[in-house]
Amino acid sequence: MNANALPRPRPEIIAAVGASLTERLGARVTAAQAVLDQHSHGEGLPAVGVPDLVVFPETNEEVAFVLARCNERRVPVTPFGAGSSLEGQLAALAGGVSLDMGRFAKILEVTPESLDCRVQAGVTREALNAHIRDTGLFFPVDPGANASLGGMASTRASGTNAVRYGTMRENILGLTVVTPDGRIVRTGSRARKSSAGLDLTHLYVGSEGTLGVITEIQLRLYGVPETIVAAVCQFDKLEDAVAAVVTALQSNLEMARIELLDEVQMRAAIRYSKLDYAETPTLFLEFHGSPNGVREDVEMMQTITTDLGGGEFQFAERPEDRSRLWKARHNSYQAVMALSPGKSNMGTDACVPISALPACLLETKADIVASGLTAPIVGHVGDGNFHLGILFDPNDADETERAEALAFRTARRAISMGGTCSGEHGVGLHKIVHMEAEHGQGIALMKAVKKALDPNGIMNPGKLYP
Repeated sequence: MNANALPRPRPEIIAAVGASLTERLGARVTAAQAVLDQHSHGEGLPAVGVPDLVVFPETNEEVAFVLARCNERRVPVTPFGAGSSLEGQLAALAGGVSLDMGRFAKILEVTPESLDCRVQAGVTREALNAHIRDTGLFFPVDPGANASLGGMASTRASGTNAVRYGTMRENILGLTVVTPDGRIVRTGSRARKSSAGLDLTHLYVGSEGTLGVITEIQLRLYGVPETIVAAVCQFDKLEDAVAAVVTALQSNLEMARIELLDEVQMRAAIRYSKLDYAETPTLFLEFHGSPNGVREDVEMMQTITTDLGGGEFQFAERPEDRSRLWKARHNSYQAVMALSPGKSNMGTDACVPISALPACLLETKADIVASGLTAPIVGHVGDGNFHLGILFDPNDADETERAEALAFRTARRAISMGGTCSGEHGVGLHKIVHMEAEHGQGIALMKAVKKALDPNGIMNPGKLYP
């Protein structure tokens, strides 16, 4: 999308709103060019929309004040978290205000007895887990990047643990949301279920800042497993590795993590993270539970992988060995970038039903080869989700076009197989083109909700809705 496709507020309107916000927030309102540029994009797409102002609120009331003032003058607002989004969610396509939630960094309440906590939106997942480590609890949703929990809620994030613990959708009990007209609304409760009224909490989860601003999140927590064992299993063929995953899931084997890296991604990981493995399709596995339960799960998975041509398990049982293994997995994006210095990485993801995973992955692999591009495959295949890191030269029109076409075909292939164009990255700007193909008439309902809750269209315009 061209940033010029959306009208920007007139300079005098920005000046008036800026003066009002500065009177309330002082130096936490800035138009410094370096700060504006920093808030014009996330990790996945270049700057395509620079805000006019960046505001750093610290309380719910300040967020409400900012939104109310912007709503009065029809000034766009783009919420900004840790800046790790990949699909253009943070680009201020119509200018206006970038609302940086980084100062919302307080852990408000932890209740170990109820296995829950309440945090401000700017708290990162790593900060939360460091804070609760001594309680014997942890928060499992792990997208790799040290994202803010508000951003993870806004994009309905997932990650390596989702096959056992679910995504942000399953782990959010309630929210505090500020509406575009400045109302502070609390949704949900601390109860694990409710049949009282519309589910407003999950209306906002995944809305990508287009309906309001999430300022607080009530989260489920889990006890740290008694036994944790990680293992690596390598295969000669990609199809055998995928078949092992499908067989394990269909056997009701309760894995905590099942990550697939194709031979290209393994090459990148080995070079970047100094791993001692072969450059072949590989499964990174993790088992959680009691000692006996974990042993039984490991033995069953070993039987499955052996029957499908997998090699011997290489175990990582010590915490430092597990950390090194998963750090290498989480550094996949950086490892891919290091394969071709100077090129850009068009990271994209898709998700399909488990039964469709083998066909989807193998067709995608053949498509990558035919494209002539380097595009490693890595995925949380335990829930049918996989990623491509498509390397391309943004200054080469042909290569850029081929990269865009490969990402497009990957999304449409997943949709045609009963899946989705995104399992966890979200829609943002880059995947709007797939929304009608995936949702059909449901798009009209989404737009109706957007119009009802944000009638002046100030919240993250140009995103999510075709």
